[in-house]
Amino acid sequence: MTTQKVALRSVGIASVVGTGLTVWLGLWVTPPDRFMGNLVRLVYIHPGVAWVAFLAFGVTAVASALYLWKRTRDLRWDRLAGASAEVGVVFTGLTLVSGSLWGRPTWGVWWTWDPLLTTTSLLFLLYLGYLTLRKASAGPDVRARRCSVAALVAVVDVPIVHFSVLWWRSLHQPPTVLNPTLTPEIHGQMAWTLLLGFVSLSLAYAWMTAMRYRNAALEDAHETQWLAEALAERRAEGGVSPLPTPVPAEASSR
Repeated sequence: MTTQKVALRSVGIASVVGTGLTVWLGLWVTPPDRFMGNLVRLVYIHPGVAWVAFLAFGVTAVASALYLWKRTRDLRWDRLAGASAEVGVVFTGLTLVSGSLWGRPTWGVWWTWDPLLTTTSLLFLLYLGYLTLRKASAGPDVRARRCSVAALVAVVDVPIVHFSVLWWRSLHQPPTVLNPTLTPEIHGQMAWTLLLGFVSLSLAYAWMTAMRYRNAALEDAHETQWLAEALAERRAEGGVSPLPTPVPAEASSR
């Protein structure tokens, strides 16, 4: 087993163990909140899930910018952007679901057009559109250029989501940790459990993105191989000697 596979497997195991510990601490060890009671237990998962969504879309934006910059232009950046965006969409969906579970007993409704909920829903739809654009029929370079621009436009909504509770009147409480004064309003066991949740879910993001990137690389290699074989057949039908079938660099290194 290669070092890369060992490292990837270790990250996956660490994320599972850390998430399990977070659930155990959040449900049975930490005390209920003075005001929210046992509802506070969702706090150990919901903010971490939202953080991973922001992290994923941030990575997508950075990778897209690196592709658009001529000095670093490489389809591997586009592949990373796509893999990270797919994971980000999953975690954005989990953010909306866990937020609804918290909002029903707190606000009395599953959904309300609160600024935070509305901007988060918009973020979800923007990146669903981004993933749809990636499936459009186009050459790899054309697709990568279009998607990179779309990713940089969509990421503008990330800071809007984060600051929406401060810019507009919102039912949602202000940020507990990443507030404007950077003074966390959570301490003791609750703080450590929340931190563990952030770290564990971040490791889960890293593992999921790496796995999706690897699958995307295999898909691209297969598509390149299929295209080369199809061209060779056409050349043979026309009486032209077929060119040697190129083997993608990534495929040859595995």
